[in-house]
Amino acid sequence: METKLIETREAHGERLAAMRSGDVGRVHSWELVTAVDGPGTRMTLFLSGCLLRCQYCHNPDTWALRDGALRSADQVMARISRYRQVFETTGGGVTFSGGEPLLQSPFVAKLLRRCKELGIHTCIDTSGFLGRRASDEMLADVDLVLLDVKSGLPETYQRATTAELQPTLDFGRRLSALHKRIWVRFVLVPGLTDAVDNVAAVASYVASLGACVERVEVLPFHQMGRDKWQALNQPYQLEDVEPPDAALLDRVRGQFRENGLVTY
Repeated sequence: METKLIETREAHGERLAAMRSGDVGRVHSWELVTAVDGPGTRMTLFLSGCLLRCQYCHNPDTWALRDGALRSADQVMARISRYRQVFETTGGGVTFSGGEPLLQSPFVAKLLRRCKELGIHTCIDTSGFLGRRASDEMLADVDLVLLDVKSGLPETYQRATTAELQPTLDFGRRLSALHKRIWVRFVLVPGLTDAVDNVAAVASYVASLGACVERVEVLPFHQMGRDKWQALNQPYQLEDVEPPDAALLDRVRGQFRENGLVTY
């Protein structure tokens, strides 16, 4: 019994060391998509683990790091490599999403480097909350950042995500200083993120990042994740919220366009 316990501890230690080095990571799922998560046809890798608890999250099953399948960087790259010709033909590439990919920054950094060695376009989809975990060396291997700016007012951000806004603002400014290409995403949730002053704060901040912001995507709230919340026995606060109507979408997109931002 003692020998078995020691072996288990040793295996656990080895696994943790491999995760710290980026040799292995926790993967939730994969998806091959077109015109979503960046340009062209993309392999989107959803990594497990997230520190935010967004009320409107449609992937709450990615929150727990332990729930992901343990995969080596070699295994992931073997799968990505199958689609190199597709990426080249369509102008696509790989997007690291989640969950929050920067929670597993060593793993993502290693995969980004290997993708760039193969000439594959790279993108990370992040809230920016863990932006300090991304080194400048890691960001040098990122071609595009999908930056989820979830709210512009600190109190609204706290209510929507249970976290602080400032790390996202700091990360966006850092990306701008590094001249990184950015697509901003803003989820429009009636009664939560739709207030005129909240949207105005987001738009003003995004405009301050300058020319590196190529576009803003206003994403209408939907109920597609509701069943996952129920399956996980998680309290879901948006049960009775309807998707935004056309008038609300037009008003919010208009607020971004008034700041000189290309908006969809």
